[in-house]
Amino acid sequence: IDQLTKQPKPPKMAAINISTLFFLTGDITQKGYEKKRTKLLAPYIIQAPGKTPSSSSQAPPPSSSSRYRERRSRRTHRRGGTRDDRYRSDVHSEAVQAALAKHKEEKMALPMPTKRRSTYVQSPIETRTPPDSSSGSEDETSVRRQSSVIAPPPPVNSNKQSPDCWISRSAQGSSTSSSASSTLSHGENVFNLTHLLFVPTAASENSAPPPDVTTVAPPTRGPRVDLPSNAVVQGMSRGQSRSSMMETADGVPVSSRVSTKIQQLLNTLKRPKRPPLSEFFTDDSEEIVQVPQPDPNTPKPEGRQIIPVKGEPLGVVSNWPPALQAALARWGATQGKSPALTALDITGKPLYTLTYGKLWSRSVKLAYTLLNKLGNKNEQILKPGDRVALVYPNSDPGMFWVAFYGCLLAEVIPVPIEVPLSRKDAGISQVGFLLGSCGVSLALTSEICLKGLPKTPTGEILQFKGWPRLKWVITDSKYLTKPGKDWQPHIPTANTDPAYIEYKASKDGTVVGVAMSKVAMLTHCQALTQACNYCEGETLVNVLDFKKEMGLWHGAVMNRIHTISVPYAVMKACPLSWVQRVHIHKARVALVKCRDLHWAMMAHRDQRDVSLASLRMLIVADGANPWSVSSCDAFLSLFQSHGLKPEVVCPCAASPEAMTVAIRRPGVLGAPLPARAILSMSGLSHGVIRVNTEDKNSALTVQDVGHVMPGALMCIVKPDGPPQLCKTDEIGEIIINSRAGGMMYYGLPGLTKNTFEVIPVNANGVPIGEIPFVRSGLLGFVGPGSLIFVVGKIEGLLMVSGRRHNADDLVATALAVEPVKTVYRGRIAVFSVSVFYDERVVIVAEQRPDASEEDSFQWMSRVLQAIDSIHQVGLYCLALVPANTLPKTPLGGIHISDTKQFFLEGTLHPCNILMCPHTCVTNLPKPRQKQPVGVGPASVMVGNLVAGKRIAQAAGRDLGMIEDQDLVRKHQYLTEALQWRAQTDPEHVLFVLLNSKGVAVGTATCIQLHKRAEKIAAALTEKGSINTGENVVLLFPPSIDLIAAFYGCLYAGCVPVNVRPPHPQNLAATLPTVRMIIDVSKAACILTTQNLMRTLRSKEAAASVNIKTWPTIIDTDDLPRRRPPQIYRPPTAEMIAYLDFSVSTTGMLTGVKISHAAVSALCRSIKLQCELYSSRQIAICLDPYCGLGFVLWCLASVYSGHQSILIPPFELESCLSLWLSTLSQYRVRDTFCSYSVMELCTKGLGTQTELLKSRGLDCCVRLCFRPLSAPGLTLQSACRCVTQQAPTSYTVYVMDETQTSVISVLQGTTGPDPCTVYVDMKSLRHDRVRLVERGAPQSLPLMESGKILPGVRVIIVNPETRGPLGDSHLGEIWVHSPHNASGYYTIYGEESLQANHFNTKLSFGDPQTLWARTGYLGFVKRTELLDASGDRHDALFVVGSLDETLELRGLRYHPIDIETSVSRAHRSIAESAVFTWTNLLVVVSELCGSEQDALDLVPLITNVVLEEHHLIVGVVVIVDPGVIPINSRGEKQRMHLRDSFLADQLDPIYVAYNM
Repeated sequence: IDQLTKQPKPPKMAAINISTLFFLTGDITQKGYEKKRTKLLAPYIIQAPGKTPSSSSQAPPPSSSSRYRERRSRRTHRRGGTRDDRYRSDVHSEAVQAALAKHKEEKMALPMPTKRRSTYVQSPIETRTPPDSSSGSEDETSVRRQSSVIAPPPPVNSNKQSPDCWISRSAQGSSTSSSASSTLSHGENVFNLTHLLFVPTAASENSAPPPDVTTVAPPTRGPRVDLPSNAVVQGMSRGQSRSSMMETADGVPVSSRVSTKIQQLLNTLKRPKRPPLSEFFTDDSEEIVQVPQPDPNTPKPEGRQIIPVKGEPLGVVSNWPPALQAALARWGATQGKSPALTALDITGKPLYTLTYGKLWSRSVKLAYTLLNKLGNKNEQILKPGDRVALVYPNSDPGMFWVAFYGCLLAEVIPVPIEVPLSRKDAGISQVGFLLGSCGVSLALTSEICLKGLPKTPTGEILQFKGWPRLKWVITDSKYLTKPGKDWQPHIPTANTDPAYIEYKASKDGTVVGVAMSKVAMLTHCQALTQACNYCEGETLVNVLDFKKEMGLWHGAVMNRIHTISVPYAVMKACPLSWVQRVHIHKARVALVKCRDLHWAMMAHRDQRDVSLASLRMLIVADGANPWSVSSCDAFLSLFQSHGLKPEVVCPCAASPEAMTVAIRRPGVLGAPLPARAILSMSGLSHGVIRVNTEDKNSALTVQDVGHVMPGALMCIVKPDGPPQLCKTDEIGEIIINSRAGGMMYYGLPGLTKNTFEVIPVNANGVPIGEIPFVRSGLLGFVGPGSLIFVVGKIEGLLMVSGRRHNADDLVATALAVEPVKTVYRGRIAVFSVSVFYDERVVIVAEQRPDASEEDSFQWMSRVLQAIDSIHQVGLYCLALVPANTLPKTPLGGIHISDTKQFFLEGTLHPCNILMCPHTCVTNLPKPRQKQPVGVGPASVMVGNLVAGKRIAQAAGRDLGMIEDQDLVRKHQYLTEALQWRAQTDPEHVLFVLLNSKGVAVGTATCIQLHKRAEKIAAALTEKGSINTGENVVLLFPPSIDLIAAFYGCLYAGCVPVNVRPPHPQNLAATLPTVRMIIDVSKAACILTTQNLMRTLRSKEAAASVNIKTWPTIIDTDDLPRRRPPQIYRPPTAEMIAYLDFSVSTTGMLTGVKISHAAVSALCRSIKLQCELYSSRQIAICLDPYCGLGFVLWCLASVYSGHQSILIPPFELESCLSLWLSTLSQYRVRDTFCSYSVMELCTKGLGTQTELLKSRGLDCCVRLCFRPLSAPGLTLQSACRCVTQQAPTSYTVYVMDETQTSVISVLQGTTGPDPCTVYVDMKSLRHDRVRLVERGAPQSLPLMESGKILPGVRVIIVNPETRGPLGDSHLGEIWVHSPHNASGYYTIYGEESLQANHFNTKLSFGDPQTLWARTGYLGFVKRTELLDASGDRHDALFVVGSLDETLELRGLRYHPIDIETSVSRAHRSIAESAVFTWTNLLVVVSELCGSEQDALDLVPLITNVVLEEHHLIVGVVVIVDPGVIPINSRGEKQRMHLRDSFLADQLDPIYVAYNM
């Protein structure tokens, strides 16, 4: 990344472009080329002796530049479109190569993603391809765009006028002749816009007439352009000093923050008093996003306001028919034999020819049938004005024409749509929306087409998703009724009623119907006839879709034209077929798209003897695509030898709403060809027109699309906001006022108003007249001589950081990066997605089945660089998908909106992906600068206040006063309590252990437990010869043996250390931890079961630890039948009762000493808080190895006498409903479980609630669980799910345990219910607490951590200053209680660490009390609720563990919050964990779906973390389920995970390094 960003840029090479050289010189040899080049580059080479600019490739790095040069030399001699030249547009690929050369100092600095091999198994392409849409599926989009890039450089023929002569001619007398040669672009006869725009002056430079526009520009820029709407242009010489420009410049006010604030205030005053809910939460992007400062060098438009451009008046023709149908009636009657339409079969041979007579008679038959023969006599189904769908395949124009004109004659409104092929068609439900909004209930189709429609098993036509119910009518002649002699169709004069509806897919994928009125249809035919000079009986070859737009308009029957329709399928099989048709039929007009020109060139060598001399017009329908120019040039240069005349190429611009906007009129032989504009890409991105004089790489050459249509009026307005007229040098949306234009979006009045009834306004916002204009959706400007130039479409517009980029331009650049090895058939889609308050550019391409991983990655990284250099925009994501898997439009192109939808849903299944959020996300908030914290005079304490706030502290009720003191004295030790119970109530059952079937497999009464403990104590003294005070490791599965062993140790006077046994299937991972605890605790002996004893001594164990050095192992299954001589009683209560070892989530093993006093204080607190006594039952589903699980499992029952039902959590894996059914069966009121148990039940049983209810599951529970480090949203959803399963009642209580104090808060039976608050996540990151309302954006629900235990005091402290904090401030929770642990069990006696954690004092306030630090962040909030004593209740909220927090960009993040967001990103993410690595955020996600989903997760994870947490993910690792290590308490071991990742032990499915 550093190398990409910090690389020094080579000095600007003023106005030299290698492409220029090679076009200026005619056919140049390699040697001549080298010589000329060296000469031209000489001055620049001297400037930088240390480092040659790499684009000059003197002494090039051998790898790439030399290859590039060889290729150049080969290409100069090459003729025609050979195979490997296919994807290259002359100039554009030059620019791309030059841009890439800059980056070529070293091979590739980007880290390549790693992928597990099995993921990339591509099924053979045949299996993926539906039969028809096969390989050739180029269409409109993909090919049209490629074509720009594909055309081979036009060869320069010596017999034609040599370019030198016209270059010199155009440059004569110009003061800027130096730029004449440099701004020259590819192809013949290219005029440079500079010469059109600057009047040559012979006088000295400073005496130029004063300009009418002022420019504010850095002096390096070349001349600025103002394009007036008429052809009078004033020049501005270069010599004017910068200062004079500055003085005359208008100051454009920058939108300041103050005025927006005032505007906001005004808006709020206008609002109603009680705003509706949606307005409660304002979007706070203002506070979050870094607003980029406007760049002072941004080019601004400087021309005057544009004047509307008028087309020539529409001529008056004497015998013009009153309606289009009337023309058909006339030709049908008078010229019945003359051909109207020829259709071709799949091989390109004529299939049938429809004459005007036949077309008329069949259309009349259909009209008669539609109006009279559907339904019964009294009630006809169709009435004039009804809408009817026309469903005809692209191979059958004849049937379509009959249906279309039949509908016009019947005065019903045809709605042509594509033939639906399957339920899964791209955008099929949107077509349903169109049919619904048009109220269509009847569809016309042909018999063959109907047979091919997808059917249900019963033979009915499928009901497509979102479609209304349709009746299907077959329109083949044999099913139509001939009308009687007296029936004639009614042909009224054309009026403003809708004639037909054309479908149009908008940018977001919605399909709308553009209604054309009868008069517009007629006027449009008239305008086209006048503009194209149509004569009666001409022949036209049409390659476009005959159902819509140009293909329908030009093929109309107005001029008795003979249309030869070349279907798309024929073009795929024989790309040259249209050229052959022109040749055979001596056609006068051909109607094509760029892709057809391109395909014809590809196939050219097959056919030598074709002549295009008959053509007077070659209409290029997508001439509005900026990249069409190279296709036109290349086609012209190739076919000029076949009689094609340069002046017949007629690009045009059209859109469904405005119909034809402009078309170049057929030229006169020998007249000069129209000019080209060579525009600066960076100017375009700012919406202004600047002639490109600097960097040849970022130039866009556009050809004009002729003049505006006859009878039309045209303006250019700003594309967004109110329709304000643009200035002459500004790019805007073309709007048209004409009788020949669409009238509305049918059935959508709201959308219609914004598009069809636009009244332009001037700079002050005042409308400039009454006439409504129609938005054409095309972006462009008016050039000299009122020529129209189009630079893109609104729907391809990507607005990134306030700059406009055109999707087609980006496609062309990507295609110019030699995709032959990588991209399948040039299929590339570009769109933008909105992430974190800006649009981000995404490129998706289909990868060739044989492309290697390295090639693909190489291509992707080069595309990044090329787009960055040429367009100055960063790509957010670049994805390659397997060939033929992107959704297709009916003509085989890529369905962009569906592709975008798949990308956002995570169903695109890419096989390669590269995310670059670091380069393109530039609006992240500023990193937080931490202020140094010191305890200053402002923090003085007054009573209970810190700086005016109540101190954040809370306490449970007092312990000592409440309980019968004798009982407390009597059982100061648990061993005494057990003996007392064994004497007073020997048969009382203390413990019941359940198995996975819910059957009690073990019980223990007081006496049984006492006797068993005595046996174990005897065994310890005899077998193990243990001395008092020595440590004994207990290694047991969750069982009653474990409890007995614990009390046996206490009876023998040794210190039990409870350890989770190793997992027999995973000894290598779990046994070392056991060994470590045994070594650290210096255990004198191990108590365990027979099975575990075998495991410890097995061969498998020997592989991971040294089994010869185990301490004495005692098997408790085989005990002596003896009692110990006496039961040990500790001399003081401060003696250690047991050691509590646990592995923290950060991967640290810590042992804590718990004294006898702490044990009894803790048990007493729990007894009081939960009201436990011997008649109560509680269910425990916790691991009994450390912390609270151990206390509840082993200690609490003996102290309080209640019965504990023990459910080992691992049993839930084989029977998910075990815990809930136990609660139901035993009618348990209180249960303790861990968060992981909750989650397991929620996820596993969520779908089975009805089943459980039917089995009679019914719980009435006050639920107590121990959460993970961050109680929050997931907790609530778990409760919600459990309540659905447990139909009656529930309360959720949250407890909190820490290492220093085993448990500090626990919800009791009395006192207020726990409350939930919503805190603002942005403030939490700044260590502040800001409470917000439920549902606020960026809010996090936190649940109160229960009620503080009796005898416990809690205070919130600033972890850095160690001073107390005020109410509702976030800080570390410190605890003072009688059951705090005595300290860490340390071998080397690191007392400092112990003092720091267990006996800490506040730095001011109350410096006497000793506190234990919990390591958790939280806050205390005084609530409105009252507690038992009638005081206001202080609620404690735990936010998360301090050790785990991530410091990123100066802010504090809790991993759980990021992980929660990530888990919501896609259904296939099972679990996730985050950690940091060298300041990069690493997200590890477990994939529970199929491996082909793995790469879908990368962009979704990146998006969600950026959106919700304002962080850029550095590395995304996708792993198998179960890889994220989880400790015994269900907490993620993120540090272990991190170590495994760095040691490369995860075996990930995919690792993506975000650039």
